[in-house]
This record gives sequence, C-alpha cells and structure tokens, in this order.
Amino acid sequence: VGSFLLDGLRDMQARRPLIKEVRGLGLMIGIEFQDHDTMIAVEHAAFRRGLLVLGAGDDVVRMCPPLVFRTDQAETALEVFEEAVAEAGGS
Repeated sequence: VGSFLLDGLRDMQARRPLIKEVRGLGLMIGIEFQDHDTMIAVEHAAFRRGLLVLGAGDDVVRMCPPLVFRTDQAETALEVFEEAVAEAGGS
C-alpha cells in the first residue's frame, strides 16, 4: 500500500504545482510544498475533510497512515488530499 500511496502522490505532484517533492519509505511519507503558508493551508483543508496529516518542519506535510491501511482507504486518502491541495491553491 505504501508504494500505491507514493505513486498516487507523485502523480498528483505532476498535476499540482504547489507540491514540490514527494518522498517516503513504506508508509512514512513527506510531501513538500513551496512555503510554510501553503503547507498550513493544506494541513487545515485536509483536517476539515477528515484526513489527519501533520506538518513537519517549515514546508512539509507528513502522512503516516496505520500499518493496517488498505488500498481502498489509500484511494480515498488520495482523493481527499488532492481536494485539500486544490483548495489551498485556490482551484
């Protein structure tokens, strides 16, 4: 599931210029944004949609799903996260 999530986030990065970098190993994933304010906006937009992510450093959102995370849950998380990124970007 970790590689599915990473691949989905990297595909999202190609569509969403707010995302500078996606990095991770297994289910520990960091999504870097262009600045701190964007990261905060994405974190809050995700939270309002029920997706818990955590800011890490100045401009990175950490995504650490549980070890019992299923592919269908990862698909939903990707959809919700992209909505949050879109809201933060004003689109």
